[in-house]
Amino acid sequence: MIIILKSGATDEQVDHVVEKVESLGLNAHLSRGTHRTIIGVIGDESQFQPEQFQVLPGVSEVIRVLPAYKLASLDAHPEPSVVPVRKVKVGGGHLAMIAGPCAIENAERLDTIAKAVKAAGANILRGGAFKPRTSPYAYQGMGEEGLKILREVGDKYDMPVVTEVMDPRRVELVDKYTDMIQIGARNMQNFTLLTEVGQTKKPVLLKRGMSATVVDLLMSAEYILSQGNPHVVLCERGIKSFDTSTRNLFDVAAVPACKALSHLPIIVDPSHATGRPDLIPPCAMAGVAAGADGVHIEVHNCPEEAMSDGPQALLPDQYTKIAGQLRQLAELMGKSFG
Repeated sequence: MIIILKSGATDEQVDHVVEKVESLGLNAHLSRGTHRTIIGVIGDESQFQPEQFQVLPGVSEVIRVLPAYKLASLDAHPEPSVVPVRKVKVGGGHLAMIAGPCAIENAERLDTIAKAVKAAGANILRGGAFKPRTSPYAYQGMGEEGLKILREVGDKYDMPVVTEVMDPRRVELVDKYTDMIQIGARNMQNFTLLTEVGQTKKPVLLKRGMSATVVDLLMSAEYILSQGNPHVVLCERGIKSFDTSTRNLFDVAAVPACKALSHLPIIVDPSHATGRPDLIPPCAMAGVAAGADGVHIEVHNCPEEAMSDGPQALLPDQYTKIAGQLRQLAELMGKSFG
């Protein structure tokens, strides 16, 4: 941290700031210039809150040298992290192909979809057992019964499974059945939930909130990392925009932006980002071309009967086509699968 004092700061005010720094177990390096005095703070800054000093008399500005997302930053981990999801690796040159229906509806349907996406090259099966819906009257998911179906189908096709948890009280239940826990966009800043999930030590798929900045996303990842869980995968799934031609704005620039700031893997979800099956393939390709470590796509064999988000799902044959194209692009970019 660097504390810049006002040009008219008195010696008493400077001494008070230095005493405050040292009271936190940190060292203060004083540098007096012609017009300004600067105090460099040296040591473990984890207990240092800029607001504590911003309000002190004589202080003009407090600047962080290291980012607030300390554990998620490249400073903490210069090399790209690789997150293991059972036998599948995400990041560090490994591409995750996550596919499946928005919601688990019954065992037969999930089995049919899983068989198709597995044959197409998907390496992680997704399906929602608990669904965060805008309307309280919309389909809310099958709960634990859905988790059991997801586990059984995943084991049948030898695919790790990922599903969303919405409630801290259900973290233990979801942890019991899954290989990766998803935090949805609506819960990206549910800090109690993030802390609970971090304590499971299970891989976490953290989706970007609809109005969240890239730094907001990294700060949410920091909550999970701070609990001792290093296995976090970020997900760009679209942010709110004034344009109504797509469900959300697919911020493909977030992929290289995150990689410039963090060692954590990042994947893209063009299904939720666009809400349009015709736009999913090109946006998936754009995400991988931008450096994404994986693609998350919703697939349903009968979208008109889907209980949730049917209009944005690809049919199995459509997924097979884009999966093949993604494999070719990934190979061109030096990425492997799983």
